[in-house]
Amino acid sequence: VQLQASGGGLVQAGESLTLSCAVSGSIVSIDIMGWYRQTPGKERELVAYERAGRLTYAESVRDRFTITKDNAKNMVQLQMDNLKPDDTAVYFCHANLRESLQGWYAHYWGQGTEVTVSS
Repeated sequence: VQLQASGGGLVQAGESLTLSCAVSGSIVSIDIMGWYRQTPGKERELVAYERAGRLTYAESVRDRFTITKDNAKNMVQLQMDNLKPDDTAVYFCHANLRESLQGWYAHYWGQGTEVTVSS
């Protein structure tokens, strides 16, 4: 099982980007799926996640970012609008999921995708 993320890039302040992350491989269920971000020298921080239909956002991105989950495709998208230079970071997809009925939930991370916002 892998998380495959895409969609990063270089944009100017005020512009938009959409990040996508899909689960590849066979799974039973997903408990949580969302996005974190990290800048050099800082800890990875939560951006947004979906759990049982409920959406949670970091205060710094609320009203600018929107996370959507496609349960049929086991994927999430993060629509990022009105981007700011402070949003520059490597964004990581995360999921807490269960591969089989014999196993239990485990955390998975996608490869990071870089977002750079110029002023």
